[in-house]
Amino acid sequence: MGPAIRSATSQIVVDVEVPHPHPLHQLVSSALGKGWQRLTLLSSPCPSAPPTLNAVLGRRSYAVLSGGAPRFQVFNRRTKWLQKERAAANPAEGRQADYLKDEVAVRLTERLLDVNRHFPRVLDLGANSCNIARALVQENPDPDPSKPDSPSLATRISELVAAESSESLLYRDVDLDFNKKLNITRQVLQDEETLPYEAESFDLVLSSLSMHWINDLPGILSQINHVLKPDSPFIGAMLGGDTLFELRTSLQLAEQERRGGISPHVSPLADVRDVGGLLQKAGFKMLTVDVDDIIVDYPDTFALMQDLQSMGENNAILGREMGPIRRDVLMANEAIYRELHGNPDGSIPATFRIIYMIGWREGENQPKPLPRGSGELNLKDILETK
Repeated sequence: MGPAIRSATSQIVVDVEVPHPHPLHQLVSSALGKGWQRLTLLSSPCPSAPPTLNAVLGRRSYAVLSGGAPRFQVFNRRTKWLQKERAAANPAEGRQADYLKDEVAVRLTERLLDVNRHFPRVLDLGANSCNIARALVQENPDPDPSKPDSPSLATRISELVAAESSESLLYRDVDLDFNKKLNITRQVLQDEETLPYEAESFDLVLSSLSMHWINDLPGILSQINHVLKPDSPFIGAMLGGDTLFELRTSLQLAEQERRGGISPHVSPLADVRDVGGLLQKAGFKMLTVDVDDIIVDYPDTFALMQDLQSMGENNAILGREMGPIRRDVLMANEAIYRELHGNPDGSIPATFRIIYMIGWREGENQPKPLPRGSGELNLKDILETK
């Protein structure tokens, strides 16, 4: 059964059913004393929380390079490629865990409804299993009842170049029906951080839930701007900010308690405040950046981590501790997670913060500000009172 989606104020909540409990469920026991305050936001210290928790809350880091900074490595691209290949080895399980990527792809492509033009050649950068292609062939998700039926967005695209480093993941769904409704050219990239395309070769570039694994965000944004034709848009979505903050803090507390120290298990992510500046430095104009939180309810932390692995979204930080997480740490993490973040119905929430971005390559027909001093009215005359 697929995920059931419901609206909750300004957030979207997704319920995921996992029919077979993990065998470690029977071993989980409470690792916390009672009396902790339930925390809903972990952006500042909580007076009633233990000192260890407040120490964790005071530290955050992001995989963002400032403009002109030398390139450095945060993620192991080889490890990420292997994780995607392993995730693609079980197509049925991978499709069941695609609910997040499918949902974000739909929300991303809906932004094309506001762009009234045809796109002869489109690049899907970091295509994963072609989630964007599946979204494009769907019927208009929000048709205007006062107008005739609107065709799918795929009818406005002549060719979609789906570029992905994992060949197994890229071709996983090549036999499904959506491939017949859109001209898809699949291309395996040796390195998603180095685009092999000529300048001004695409009318639109899309990217959904792949760019948060890029080491050099300013560099890839500059390359995207380079391959776009003048006055053409880039529309992207990536995980950012406090994504999986519940898992991050509970794992850190569990390791601190059981091992006396912590190691990184959740990747550093870009903050929404940085994205606009990165787009601007890459040469994009008419920028739009917005954030959407998607909350997925899981029966337990084991189901959450299993789905992250099936998505190919498990940890790929350089210098991470090799091997599986110790069982006693997992047991403590389950108890801490429930104590701090658990839902009244017994499930646990996991927050995925999605950063959407739109930028246009500069073109002659774009609206531009008037030259300085070209105004015909004096502001002083307007504001002056008689």
